[in-house]
Amino acid sequence: ITRVSADEQLREHRTKIIDGISEPVLKSLLDKLLEIEVLSDAEREEIEKEKTRGDKARVLVDMVRRKGNDASSDMIHLLTELDPFFSEHLGLM
Repeated sequence: ITRVSADEQLREHRTKIIDGISEPVLKSLLDKLLEIEVLSDAEREEIEKEKTRGDKARVLVDMVRRKGNDASSDMIHLLTELDPFFSEHLGLM
């Protein structure tokens, strides 16, 4: 069985994450990614500048994905903790 890398998983589920992530989960995800230093303060501010939940999620997914597999893996792990039902729906668990 070939394991799909975490950044590939984010790319594959990008649209569903953007469309489906809730505002409270997105805020918690940003907090936790900042806490574990996947995001810098400046990057978080850049994401927060976006007007809509969907735009914030889009910038976040693309930013984390560009940071590589470890960052993507951290984000997926946090998302499964914060919203297990949504993560299961996406097939991330």
